[in-house]
Amino acid sequence: MSAIRLLVLGAIRQHGRAHGYQVRNDLEYWGAHEWSNAKPGSIYHALKQMAKQGLLKAHEIAPSTAGGPPRTEYEVTTAGTEEYFALLREALRTHDQKADVLAAGIGLIVDLPRDEAVALLRERVAGLTEWRRSVTEYYTPEEGPESLGHIGEIMHMWVHQADAGAEWTQGLITRIEGGAYTFAGEGEPFVAVLGEGEENPYATGVPHEGDQR
Repeated sequence: MSAIRLLVLGAIRQHGRAHGYQVRNDLEYWGAHEWSNAKPGSIYHALKQMAKQGLLKAHEIAPSTAGGPPRTEYEVTTAGTEEYFALLREALRTHDQKADVLAAGIGLIVDLPRDEAVALLRERVAGLTEWRRSVTEYYTPEEGPESLGHIGEIMHMWVHQADAGAEWTQGLITRIEGGAYTFAGEGEPFVAVLGEGEENPYATGVPHEGDQR
């Protein structure tokens, strides 16, 4: 699973309609260019591919400010909404997701109802617990990694990752169950995207002509 599809769909949904540079700007605002493959080329490729697949509807509007061809704005279709929520749920429930996929899921978690978010995170904890159990069939942490030579460090790393992942996820569950954040159906959501023309303090560069499309 690629984080970029989830991130792009999530950003466009929050705008209603957005052009490529807005999506790029939002993902940089979220820091996604640092922890995922949300680079300009990947973003524009994802927009075009998902438009071809019927997940996005493209609207041509006024010419770009750079004087190029008409700017294209994208809107998430019904199929795109279904895809978005399928990707979001998978990102949260699966214990062995890549870090960027999990980060994307956490960044968009409030699009789900609170109870569902907690249930998905509990699935992740259960997966981590089972994964740890399977690792310890070959390695008992109490023996120390030295019992298997330097290869034991691999097992030691896996157990540490499982324990740390489960502890962090359980902490998030506790905060959510305690009332943290505003989830779907609970009121005005946190505004996580930039308005048209709003300055991005984390921008990596100025837009070029291709960015306006």
